Parts: sequence; structure tokens; C-alpha cells
Amino acid sequence: MDVILAGVIFAASYVFIMTEKLNRAVVAMAGGTLLLLTGIYSLNDMFTTYIDWNTIALLFSMMVLISITEKTGLFSFIAVRFAQKVRGLPVPLLIGVSILTAIGSALLDNVTTVLILVPIILKMTKQLGLPVFPYLLIVIFSSNIGGTATLIGDPPNIMIGQAVDDLTFLSFVNHLAPVAVIMFLLMLIVAVPLFRRSLKFENDHTEALMKEDASAYLIRSPMLYQSIAVLSMTLTGFLLHSFLHIDLTVIALSGAVLLLLLTEKELTAEHVFSRVEWVTLFFFIGLFALVGGLESAGIIDELARAIILWTDGDFAATAILILWVSGLFSGVVDNIPFVAAMIPVVEEFKGYGMVYLDPIWWSLALGACLGGNATLIGASANVVVAGLAEGANQKLSFIRFMLYGLPFVILSLMVSTVYIYVRYLIPYMS
Repeated sequence: MDVILAGVIFAASYVFIMTEKLNRAVVAMAGGTLLLLTGIYSLNDMFTTYIDWNTIALLFSMMVLISITEKTGLFSFIAVRFAQKVRGLPVPLLIGVSILTAIGSALLDNVTTVLILVPIILKMTKQLGLPVFPYLLIVIFSSNIGGTATLIGDPPNIMIGQAVDDLTFLSFVNHLAPVAVIMFLLMLIVAVPLFRRSLKFENDHTEALMKEDASAYLIRSPMLYQSIAVLSMTLTGFLLHSFLHIDLTVIALSGAVLLLLLTEKELTAEHVFSRVEWVTLFFFIGLFALVGGLESAGIIDELARAIILWTDGDFAATAILILWVSGLFSGVVDNIPFVAAMIPVVEEFKGYGMVYLDPIWWSLALGACLGGNATLIGASANVVVAGLAEGANQKLSFIRFMLYGLPFVILSLMVSTVYIYVRYLIPYMS
């Protein structure tokens, strides 16, 4: 009975999350509450076993750091100054936007990056008289590709990094950044010729951009320098955490608290906390609770057993299957709930004799992050971009986006298959 109840509650919650008829955080929390009411697990188990508070604390800390830094105008200054450096030329601007988005998504996270850049891009394309679709498409693709490269770049990577102790920040850079760079270059090779004709250049529009004072966006106060210093220290801590033997969450939390203390006179903690994306945090909490129901009812164990049976326990086949299933599935639904459900499945493989799971973790990360490019609901960053565009009366068509996104995801998974096979599976099998 528990299996049926947990499965129905999870499936129903998934449908509502997918359709976005209701707030997804409310849906996830409602699903978790139903699991409590039906006795699938206890309140104590929910809070101590199934909700990953390390991930919640890490996300919260990064939100605090970014919200304070954003108030200084630093991110807007960088974006406008870059547009002026390329003199508003459409193709260099397209390439530049993609580079900024990819780097920002790798170092901050893709949701934060698009929240910062998309309003500026909407303003610049309007000012220059350029079609907005190519730029928004490239921002979404770049955010998911850039987010693939690091532990903190995309929520699925954060979740995997928190679940597996030996996968450090540098591990993600070492194993995922190379294929992310390859996919980024392939994206530009395809996108630039594809959109070149529609990106027409007009001098009169460029003049207004060149006259804009980028430094006007900067608030030159102690908070600016404090934010830059603390954010730099935090990112350095991420890179060195395996040598410092300090947990990523502790580093992020320390940076957030330090910046809150330093900037309290200029920006109150109440204001900073009001800017935190609480809906996202509660969505994660509800999500962990939903997946906990599957784990408690034994569904996760059965799913792991089914994958092993399907691949007959073959290590290489299992890794490639995880890559393609996660890539295609993440294109249909948000990759966050999918990865939350798959983490305990992969961990369960140890019980079937698979000791070396690293290639499978990388397959899951690549599939989930790159697969998010297939549709507008494939990743959180996509949903955020679509929402910002609609708010500016530049609605993104779901079908039009998918016509570009789905083929690109197929290409991404083909490249990732070769990468996984050559880098991990051939050495493992030899």
C-alpha cells in the first residue's frame, strides 16, 4: 500500500510541477505533507534523513552573497561595458553574451546569472533594434552549458556534489569542464551562422548605447569593494576546499555571514533576506521530502534493480543508459526533481557490485544539465528566462524554442556519449 501511495503522490506532484498551474514550491510541500499524513514516513525521518540541509544552506548562502553584490551594480556595469566594447555589433554581442552567461553560470550559478543578465539583454536588444529570440536562446543554452562545468553552476550538480563526499569542486571542473567547453564551441559554430542574417546592424541605435555611462550603474561605496573581496574569497575557498578540509557549505555560509556583517550599515539584513529566492529553497525542501517518500516505500530500490536488469549489470551500458535517460527526461521535466530521484538510485548500485560509480555520476550530471536545453521547462534557468521575457512583452514560444533545443540536446548527448566512453569506460574495461 505504501508503494502505491508514495508513487501516486510523487507522480501527481510531478504533473502539477510540470504544468506550472500551481506554484511548484507549494506543490512539492503539499506532496511532502501528504506523505506525512499517510504515514509513509515520520516527521523525524523527513527532517533528519530525507531533507538535505547542506544543499539548502549552500543555496541560501549563495543567494545572500549574490543579492548583496547585485545591489552594488557590478553585474550591470560589466554587461553594459562589454556591449560597448563590441560597439553593439550584433554577432560579437551574441558571442559576448554567451561567454558572459557561461562564465557567470559556472562561477555563480545559472539561475542567478540569467536573473542578472536577461533584463540587461532585453534592454540592449530593444535599444539596438535587434530580434530578442536569438539572444534569449543563446543565454539559456549558455547558462545550462556553463552550469555543467562546476559544482555550484547548476542545482543538479550541487545536489550530486552534496550527496557524494569525494566529488569536490575541482573534481567537477576536471571532469565536466572539458566537455562543457566542447559543447559551448559547438553551440557557437551552429548558432552564429544560423542567426547571422536576422541580426541586422543599424548605426543610429548603436550611438545611444555608446553614449550610455556604464559607470553610472556602479554604487561606489564600501559595500562594492567588500562584496568583490568576499565573493572572491568564497570562490577561492570553493577551489581550495579539498586542501583546506572545509566543507563547501561552511565556506559559502561563512562568506554570506561575513558579507552580511560588513554591509549591515548600508544594507540591512532584512532587505537582503527579502531578496532571497525563498520559493526556490522551499521547492528544494519539498522535493527532498517527495523523493524521501519513494525511498521509504522501497521504490528507489526497485528502480535501481530494474536498471541493473535492463543493462544486465554491464557497467558501460549502465553509464550510457543513465546519460541518455537523464538527458531526455530532463528535457521533458525540470532536471532538479529528476536528479533528486536518481541520486539514491545510483547510490543503490553499490549493492549490486558496482564500486566505482564516478563515471555514472558524471553521466547523470551531464545528462541532467545539458538535457535541460530541450524545452522551456527543462531547467530552472529556462523557466526564469521565459518569465522575464514574458514580463517584458517578449514571450518565448515553447514550440519554437523546442525546435532548436531538442536537436541541440541530441547533439549534446552524442558528444557526451563519446566523451564518457573514451575518458572513462575504455580505461575501465581495459
